[in-house]
Parts: sequence; C-alpha cells; structure tokens
Amino acid sequence: MYQCILIATDGSDLSRKAVISGIQLAELTGAQLVALKVVPRYPVSYFEGGISAETAMKDVAHIEKQWADDAQAVVEAIKTSAEAAGVKAKAVTTTSDLIAETIIATAKKHNCDLIVMASHGRRGLKRLLLGSETTHVLTHSHIPVLVLR
Repeated sequence: MYQCILIATDGSDLSRKAVISGIQLAELTGAQLVALKVVPRYPVSYFEGGISAETAMKDVAHIEKQWADDAQAVVEAIKTSAEAAGVKAKAVTTTSDLIAETIIATAKKHNCDLIVMASHGRRGLKRLLLGSETTHVLTHSHIPVLVLR
C-alpha cells in the first residue's frame, strides 16, 4: 500500500500521537519512515535597537543551534521507536520559515507516498493569527495527507 511515509512533527504532545499512529501504519504496510522536524529561524527583529548587533547575532546563533539540537533529538527518538517496531526509518531536520512548503518538498525528495501529521484544531481568532501549517499542507500537497487530532 504505502512504500514511504513522512511523519512531520513539532514535538508537541498532539504530534506524538501522530508519530505513534504513523509508526503503526508503517509497520502494518511495510513502509519506510521519514521523521521530519522543520526548525524555524529566530525572528531577529526582536533584537533591533535593544543590544549590539554582534551580541544579538551570537544570541541568535546560540538559540538556533539549541533549537536544531532539540529537533535532532526529537527525530532521532522517532527513528529509534520506529526501528524498535521493525520499521526502517530516517531522521531529518531542516531549517526554514516555510514550514508547510518544506514538509511537502521533503516528502517529494524522499519519494514519500503519504504525509502524516497532527492538527492542533485551532479555531477562530487563534487560527487567523497563528495560521495552520496542516491546512497549508492539505491544500498544497499532491501527496495524500493523513491528519490526526
């Protein structure tokens, strides 16, 4: 049925439920797994005018490295869980502010035939203000998307 499943995670509790379901689906179908966490860039504008540019860039680099390290730990844990279930898996992290586009591009790059991700179920003003990466993936991906809540 599926040959390669991409699991997109943000590391949240809700996302962990999608990870578990994605691993189980890969196990049932004999698919390979690609665990992906997209790390956004730090919004540098927060530092404008507050401290020196050199200090700000060091702080930003430190924060972004910490985020990348945390992301790598998340996808490595998914890979370990998948392999414990007998599923071949890859751990992938990437840095981008275009989360949904990066999820779709990574799925294409790895020849995935399903994207599994969670939906936070935001409604109303929160959805307008925060947007929805899941909705963006759903509306722009030509690869099937399984959304879990």
